Amino acid sequence: MNSMAKVCWPYFDPEYENLSTRINPPRVSVDNTSCSDCTLIKVDSMNKPGILLEVVQILTDLDLIITKAYISSDGGWFMDIFHVTDQQGKKIVDSKTIDYIEKALGPKEYNKGELKAWPGKRVGVHSVGDYTAIELIGRDRPGLLSEITAVLANLHFNVVGAEVWTHNRRIACVVYVNDDTTCRAVDDPNRLSVMEEQLKNILRGHEDDEKEARTSFSMGFTHIDRRLHQMFFADRDYEGSGMASEVDYPPSFKPKITVERCGEKEYSVVSVWCKDRAKLLFDIVCTLTDMQYVVFHATISSDGPYALQEYYIRHMDGCTLDTEGEKERVIKCLEAAIRRRVCEGLSLELCAKDRVGLLSEVTRVLRENGLSVSRAGVTTVGEQAMNVFYVRDASGNPVDMKTIEALRKEIGHTVMLNVKRPTASAREPESKGWAKTSFFFGNLFEKFLA
Repeated sequence: MNSMAKVCWPYFDPEYENLSTRINPPRVSVDNTSCSDCTLIKVDSMNKPGILLEVVQILTDLDLIITKAYISSDGGWFMDIFHVTDQQGKKIVDSKTIDYIEKALGPKEYNKGELKAWPGKRVGVHSVGDYTAIELIGRDRPGLLSEITAVLANLHFNVVGAEVWTHNRRIACVVYVNDDTTCRAVDDPNRLSVMEEQLKNILRGHEDDEKEARTSFSMGFTHIDRRLHQMFFADRDYEGSGMASEVDYPPSFKPKITVERCGEKEYSVVSVWCKDRAKLLFDIVCTLTDMQYVVFHATISSDGPYALQEYYIRHMDGCTLDTEGEKERVIKCLEAAIRRRVCEGLSLELCAKDRVGLLSEVTRVLRENGLSVSRAGVTTVGEQAMNVFYVRDASGNPVDMKTIEALRKEIGHTVMLNVKRPTASAREPESKGWAKTSFFFGNLFEKFLA
């Protein structure tokens, strides 16, 4: 087994690795001339575990659309080419964005301390000031998010950022909170204990629930999307795939995933074909990484409404996927990772001046109007709160526009509300066929600030 391990990851002495990085620092180029309709981002660097996820994560956090990618990391060197555009399908020409990409992907000593906050990142921000991170996972039910936010508001916690996913009747969320008077992180063990107990009581819900609800706290750095994938993976949400109804996941979103053996080079080849959407590459690479698989080569293509992705992988111990059980588990886990972000519901984008209890108030109004939240993103930039909710009628029926009008009146004129029908994103081919199921506020936020 030790000899197999060397096939995958040769041992690097830390000092030698630092020396090699100084001699051969990562090279990053942002090329706007080679391709007529996209920007080429090329990354050459020393190979190391997790480097592919690191690169994809940075590009994804900038809300860039990756239309094609060629990845090769067999041996001591890592070489990637990404074809990217912005959300409007245009090249990346903004000098600040280009500078950020070069620094973020370049030598680490060069960018240390400079890249904690990207001003253009609206949701999933990590540098939200002094905060306490709360992680919750449990059984989902209508109105649960409203109950969670009401508990936080009653205990004088202000929500400065959050992301909520639901999948296979489970809910996972990461919530950033601080004290509503001091705006500082809460480290009082008594207050945290009271909060934890109340949240657990809400999450527990049914005594006969076969899976335990969990709450945990952290003062440190966390990447929201990756953490949500890890929480669901640990919760084994992929095992309940038979529970999902076709209402939740229509046939157009059903991924086709195969695992074959590439005998020539002793790789396992994972092929994924599914409807394209934002952050698809990140979700797949994140899951393969957390399942302890190493990607040696990959090709990503998404010229139309569908994406085709091929990964040549081995387990970290150097082994390929030889048993049917291993293959089936990879297929189930990737299918779950792809589906966690899929939202067919109505999209509500809200902008308002931030205040304590705002999120609790909005989620209460949604619940009282019979709407169930399938996914949510919450962030605060300065004094402005920006929330996105994907909602469905709690009884499973299409959302009535009368409900939306009632919602507008109840939320009030101080909140800017933008409503997007699912057909606009799921069926319209657009220029590249993107189903934009991630959180992009576009002009709404700029209009609100005007």
